[in-house]
Amino acid sequence: MTLFPEMCLSFLGESIIGRARENGKVIINCRNIRDYSKDKHKRVDDYPYGGGSGMILQVQPIFDCYKSLCYELGKRPHLICMSPRGKVLNQNRAKELLNYENIAILCGHYEGIDERVNTELIDEEISVGDYVITGGELPALILADCISRMIPGVLSSDESFENESHYSGLLEYPQYTRPSEWHGMRVPDVLLSGNHAQIDKWRADQSLEVTIRNRPDLIKETKIIKKD
Repeated sequence: MTLFPEMCLSFLGESIIGRARENGKVIINCRNIRDYSKDKHKRVDDYPYGGGSGMILQVQPIFDCYKSLCYELGKRPHLICMSPRGKVLNQNRAKELLNYENIAILCGHYEGIDERVNTELIDEEISVGDYVITGGELPALILADCISRMIPGVLSSDESFENESHYSGLLEYPQYTRPSEWHGMRVPDVLLSGNHAQIDKWRADQSLEVTIRNRPDLIKETKIIKKD
């Protein structure tokens, strides 16, 4: 649910998510909130009560847009509003959202959304970081991508995402490809050894090291076994 569906569809038509949509692994549609405005000029915003700078998205177009979506689905989807005041998105929450059959994402814009939308419709607010950007489209696309790539069949194998940074709570280990030596820099010998037990141990050690160096805060939230 957005004021800029073309912006979203451009991203959603490319790469892995684009192919997943073509193959029917995931269905993602974009609705233009402006189509539901009852104003003759299709206006969807107005000045805030009590004064202040900027404009506020009105409740009526958003409510009618969502009502139309519910009617077509025959049920109420889990409605997420992308907002800097929401809980920051992490991989665990993305995995939990896989349990919903249908998710609707509302993209905010301007200076905010009429609070009655939050009171009556929104199930949760999600942020993609402690900063503010122009609208909710980019955060919504991040969320859609993050969830979609974990749906079975979207990636070539589950291992493609299960070994990535944050999926297990730690950051990903370093990766290398050909050539084995470039400008005097060699790929670690263990990766060329063919010994998968040693390779797995090296990767686990490196994952811990990278996490401790770059994001020590994640260690507190991850179950680390004694040998690690």
